[in-house]
Formats: sequence, C-alpha cells, structure tokens
Amino acid sequence: MASTTTLDVMNPPLPARPLKRRAFLAGVIAGGAALAACGRTATSHSTTNSTGGQQLSSLIDATEAARPHTGKTVSRRLTVAPADVDLGGPVARTLLYDGTLPGPLLRANVGDDLAVTVTNGLDHPTSVHWHGLALRNDMDGAAPATPDIDRDASFAYRFSSPYPGTYWAHPHTGLDTDFGLYLPVIIDDPAEPGRYDAEWIVMLDDWTSGVGKAPQQIFDELRSAGMPGHRGMPGMPGMGSMPRPTGGQASDMLGGDGGDVSYPYYLVNGRIPAAPSTFSAKPGQRIRIRIINAAADTAFRVALAGHRMTVTHTDGFPVVPTDVDAVLLGMGERYDVIVTAGDGVFPLVAAAEGKDAVARALLSTGAGSAADPQLRPPELGGRVATVDTVTAAPEVVLSSGSSDVALEARLGGSMMGYTWTINGRTFDQTVPLTIRRGQHATVTFTNNTMMWHPMHLHGHTFQVLRAGAQPGPRKDTVIVKPMQTVAVALVADNPGIWMLHCHNGYHMDAGMMTTLDYTG
Repeated sequence: MASTTTLDVMNPPLPARPLKRRAFLAGVIAGGAALAACGRTATSHSTTNSTGGQQLSSLIDATEAARPHTGKTVSRRLTVAPADVDLGGPVARTLLYDGTLPGPLLRANVGDDLAVTVTNGLDHPTSVHWHGLALRNDMDGAAPATPDIDRDASFAYRFSSPYPGTYWAHPHTGLDTDFGLYLPVIIDDPAEPGRYDAEWIVMLDDWTSGVGKAPQQIFDELRSAGMPGHRGMPGMPGMGSMPRPTGGQASDMLGGDGGDVSYPYYLVNGRIPAAPSTFSAKPGQRIRIRIINAAADTAFRVALAGHRMTVTHTDGFPVVPTDVDAVLLGMGERYDVIVTAGDGVFPLVAAAEGKDAVARALLSTGAGSAADPQLRPPELGGRVATVDTVTAAPEVVLSSGSSDVALEARLGGSMMGYTWTINGRTFDQTVPLTIRRGQHATVTFTNNTMMWHPMHLHGHTFQVLRAGAQPGPRKDTVIVKPMQTVAVALVADNPGIWMLHCHNGYHMDAGMMTTLDYTG
C-alpha cells in the first residue's frame, strides 16, 4: 500500500529556495544529444556548437516548417508571482499566473503561432510546459530542451500546434506542480463542426498551498519512512499496511490506494465545494465540458447530477462517442464530454478517488437551489469512462504496421527514502530511451509497484494497445495500475529530447522520470 500524509490546516510561508528537479544535463550534453539551448531572456535563443546538437536543431526546424501555419500570431504575456487567492472563503498565499486561479485561458486555432512571453517573479527558476501539445521540442518548457527561466528574467515561448484539442500548461520545475500554477490551453479547428451550444472548461485540483503543509514539507515527510499518518510504503508487494488516516479508502478503479497525500481541499476552477463556481446555460442546450485534471496526487471521478455524458475526446483526440454516467481522470488527463442540460441547478461533482472527499461546481439553467456540498450523485456509481471503455475515432487511429523498435519502461519504487524509478533508475541516473525519426515504436509500461501511475509523454500522442479489434484511444497520459502492464504505440515524428514521467508530482520529483531521445 502507498503511504499517505494528512495535511495540517495552517498558513506556511512560500518556499524560500528553489524546488528543482534532479539534473542530468551533463551526461546528455556530453553524449552530443543535447538540443539547441534557448536563452533565458525574452528573445535570446542560442544553439550548441556540437554536431549532434546542430543536426537535431535542423530536424526540429524542418518538422516545425512542415506543420500547418495560418500566418496568424496569438500573443500573450504571463507573469508568474506569489499572490493571494480566495478559494471561496479560505484565502491562500500561493504562486499564480497573472494572479488568477486557474490562470488565464490561452486559445488559438490549429496552425496559429502562439507567442507567450513569461516573466518570472518568483524567488527561484520556473518554466511553462505546454502539456499534451505536439510542439517544437525547444519550446516544450522542460529542461534540457528548454532551459528554466531564472528569477527576474523573461522567456518567449513561440510554437504552433498541428492538432486541435483540450490541453493545459504548468511548470516543470520541482514541486511547483502543487501550487496554483496552471491554465487551460484550447486549440480549435475552424473546420470542426461545433455540435454544441455552450462550452464549460473545468479544471480540477487538490489543494494545500497556503492552507496546509507546504509541498516541500509534504515531500520531506514522504521521504521519512515510518512517520505518523503513513501507510505501507510504495513498491513493496505483500507488505503489511500501517493504519490509514481518517477517511482514507482504496479504489478498485485505481487498483489500490488513491494517492499518497490527503489534502485540506479539492477544487473545481479554484473554488471549494461550499462556495462553488456556477456555469449558466439554458435548458436543452448541448454543453461541451472540457475537463482537465491539474492535481498533483489525486484522480477524480466526475459526474453531473441528473445527466448522462457522451465522451467525445480524451487528451485532445476524438473517440467514438460513448454514453457514460461519469469519467475517471488521472493527473494530467483530459476528457471532453457533451451533456444536454436539464432544467434546474445541478452539481458537477468530482470525487477524489480513494480519498473520501469531493470537489464541485454548479450548472444552473433555471430555478432551484444547490444541493449539499458533500452530495455524491448516483451517477458516480454508474458506468465510468476510462481508457478501457473508449475507442479512438477512425480518423485518428495511428497507421497499423509492424513496430520498428520496442521500448520498455519498468516502473519501480522503494520504501527506503520514498524513491521512484523507471527501469531501476531515478532521473539523475537515467538511461534515456532512444528512437530515430520516422520509426514506429511500442512502449510497454510495466508497473512493479503497489501504486498506480499516470504516465505522460511530452511532445507526442500514442495509441493505447489492447486485445481485440477496436483500437484504444489516442492519448499522451495513461493510467498504469499496480502490478499491471499497458502497451502503447507511437510514431517518432517530433525530433528532440522529450520527458517521459509519472504525473504524480511527488513521484516525479522522487525520480520517476526519464527521457525519450531522438538519435537521428
């Protein structure tokens, strides 16, 4: 069983020092595989002198030139800084984009250039990773492809997206993933028929910053074995478990524990359940709900009381429309659903899977009053959409054919010091997975731990492989349950150095990350 830290409700200071991921740049650069490095000011970009780096930079430029381009530029400026945020009663001191939670919506069409200048007002380096976008590698927002932004400096991200869909952005610097730094990114296809009357963007989060223990304190406690409030540590099949914290429970859908941390609050669009945000529509309207899980340690099961959902997309890519009662999202996953609005006031409830708590928002189309903030609608116990129950739409199925290369990612963990690994190594000692441009690859995730892991690959989407004739969905983040295996197929069509990691922020910072490196 995985361990669980229960957070104290208090107001800790913001981190006084950088929360940095382990670096492995020296080994990558020495091997000649490093990308052209981007400068740390808004407009300064430099390239490495290595032959390997120049060749890779040329491949990146050629790939970007081959993407669709409209000639239009969508420009934005973002400031990253400490700020106070009202969660609907509790006021938290945290880190925010432009002082809002979630951060401001970034929206563009397929082929538009997005030019986003980010100014770092923090006391440590930061970055913005464009989660799920198949963008050029040197704009990914994760070192070494893109250097972090120094304090009091700015950086200009400029890229385009070849695919429409629901995406988001967040830092890729240490435990900054468990603050308020996230924003939705929507890429539209003007040629796509709408088939809906209204759109509701829903961002889910687990919240401690400014109201509970600081993320670094949580991490330090997770690394201290046998502390009070912890269950049996990860990665040890057959180990007995320590007592669970009050309210903890297992999740059959996740194959065991829901997560490692119990949070003071769970939020929808920055609001606690007792003071939810409200989305207004008219009875009978078809509403496209874009659901994004921005949490650090929590999966959510989401339902709209009194409504059925039709799943239309996952991680940005269309699926065969599938009617369900609820959807399950691991950290980093996105699901788009269509609902036909009833008449009244209906809670959209996001149950924190395996944690006995909820987040919620309201859909208001007429007269009525909000239900109890802790209501769990019966739809949560109905048919739940997962990666196993939806099928890729025919137009986005990856071309079939033999795989050129088989890659393996064995997921491991140890109770000693809260260490998480891929292929037996933490990130500072990683041996990258390698691929060549144009290859078709199969990546097999084998989870040898007693904890579930939402595995995310930067810069690509992959096809989930499964037995039977129906192809699995196209995704960039997939849940791998304890002691199970998930295989995915991808096409190496986006050269660079790409992160592959668990999207549990604490597992990632404890080492469960590697890279997929193009070697030509």
